[in-house]
Amino acid sequence: MRRFRPVLAAGLLLAAMLPAFAQNFPDRPIRLIVPYGTGGITDIAARIVAPAMSDQLGQQVFVDNRAGGAGMVGFAATANAAADGYTLVLATTALAANPILFKSIPYDAIKSFTPVGLVGVVPMVAVVPASSAAKSLKDLVEIARMRSSETNYGSAGNGSDNHLTAEYFNHLAGIKVTHVPYRGGGQVMTDLVAGRLSYVFATMPTALPFITDGRLRALATTGQERSAALPDVPTVAETMLPNFSLYAWLGLFGPANLPAHVRDRLNKAMVAALGHPDTVERLQKIGLQIKSSTPDELGVHLGRELGRWAELARHVKIEVTE
Repeated sequence: MRRFRPVLAAGLLLAAMLPAFAQNFPDRPIRLIVPYGTGGITDIAARIVAPAMSDQLGQQVFVDNRAGGAGMVGFAATANAAADGYTLVLATTALAANPILFKSIPYDAIKSFTPVGLVGVVPMVAVVPASSAAKSLKDLVEIARMRSSETNYGSAGNGSDNHLTAEYFNHLAGIKVTHVPYRGGGQVMTDLVAGRLSYVFATMPTALPFITDGRLRALATTGQERSAALPDVPTVAETMLPNFSLYAWLGLFGPANLPAHVRDRLNKAMVAALGHPDTVERLQKIGLQIKSSTPDELGVHLGRELGRWAELARHVKIEVTE
């Protein structure tokens, strides 16, 4: 019996120490990976949420932009990090869509990550140059059907929300046009304004300045309801596809096997940060609708998103252009 006493004692000591670990986390800065470059909505949202979470956690949460590979560089960096809560990623729709876009990805979208919580969703808006003959979404579809080879759309890159939303819409609308991927969103809007692109499904904060000054025309938004930022612009569902509803989303994940007490501490800090009036105001200004959730709810959401894009892949081959 004596030989089991050291093992038993060690087990009791570890059990006694776990609450202390929970109380002491975090005891150093936390890295929040943004899997894209600076200036996009993911980066902007991260830089709003990070300091608010820092206040809740008592340690700095700093943003680390790890762009490349349709988000895969940043996702892989998170998946390969220690499961201690000190590396997180602000993931996007690309986490769910990349498995259908690429033959090989350096992580498993489910098994390589621990969901922490959903941050929010962003409706997209279909925009065309002010000079376009398309005055409505139906007009755009008719033009695309008649002049398929001359019609194109732009995106911030393969696997970006612009790319995925457009492909989903194109499939349901029954049109086939050329995808022109860019390395970031800035040049996309420049070329759209100049008429070198036919249309773009843009994030609200990216498109609004161009819509407001008249350089772009908004045809429809992708949410279930009209956007408060563009109340006179109909939804895609109102216009032509009754069941259409699609949002870009942002969710907080850690590496797989994150201890439950660390995950829950991070979720609590995230929810509190998202409820702070200053955070709410700043996120609303960039068009993000706050939808904070539990870790389990984010896991369910990711599963649904994986199913959505897998279903699309069964019906249409999404071209990935280098």
